[in-house]
Amino acid sequence: MQRFIVTMALVLASPLGALAGEADIVEVAVFEQQDRRFSVSVAVRHADEGWKHYADKWDVVAPDGTVLGTRILLHPHDDEQPFTRSLSGVHIPAGTDSVSLCAHDSVHGYGGAEKRVPLP
Repeated sequence: MQRFIVTMALVLASPLGALAGEADIVEVAVFEQQDRRFSVSVAVRHADEGWKHYADKWDVVAPDGTVLGTRILLHPHDDEQPFTRSLSGVHIPAGTDSVSLCAHDSVHGYGGAEKRVPLP
């Protein structure tokens, strides 16, 4: 019984925002605009729980780990899952043949499913 009480106390003391998990990249489309500038469209899935725990950005990352662009997400998407947002004008250096996309949430940071995509 004592173990049960301790376990319940730990569960109740944990931040409820952690229940939403990490933000996952679920779909990506990349289009070349001109002069090594690209438009990137990304679908993110995250169980947003209002302003305390939501997917707040995603990054375009080169194979060497350089962040090439960041799309800031200005509000929670509690009732829109997955949701898609785009970022235009991302300069991708010559010789780069693919990029990775990773999402960030306001509680866990990075850590959800990422996608690596070849460039057109």
